[in-house]
Amino acid sequence: MAADVPHQVTASRATDRPGDESPFALGLLLRRAHWRAAAVMGEALRPFGIELRHFAVLIALVNRGPTVQRDLATATGSDKAGIMRVVDDLERMGLAVRKTVPGDRRVRAVEITPQGVELFDAAHVAAEPLAEHLVAELGPGESAQLRDLLTRFAYPADDEV
Repeated sequence: MAADVPHQVTASRATDRPGDESPFALGLLLRRAHWRAAAVMGEALRPFGIELRHFAVLIALVNRGPTVQRDLATATGSDKAGIMRVVDDLERMGLAVRKTVPGDRRVRAVEITPQGVELFDAAHVAAEPLAEHLVAELGPGESAQLRDLLTRFAYPADDEV
């Protein structure tokens, strides 16, 4: 049975092409920009034997210190099973360890190891030229402007952090 939706001719359909003005255009453009940035940053991490999902957890651990897996899942946009696999990987590589939380033996906090911090710092050095290449098409000051705009978009002032 077909839905009773009135047929309207729209002047702009989502096309995922530069200049698209459909209501989906911004989301599609952000998705394409994410794919490009993720590919570049993934390339920077490849020599270290980790992927972006691993690095996202290392970022959270550097920012927050020891963190329970549930909070890591929230911080990285992962689910419970996904975060467990990533933490398992990081433990196998010696980049993080699970430790019991005082007062609750059932909960484990994940902590970055000195080897994890070393890799984290080395990855930043390796990523620098790739990050510069990523924004090479932008003019003077536009990289900072893009960062500012995306920061305000991703972290609206009215959102609680």
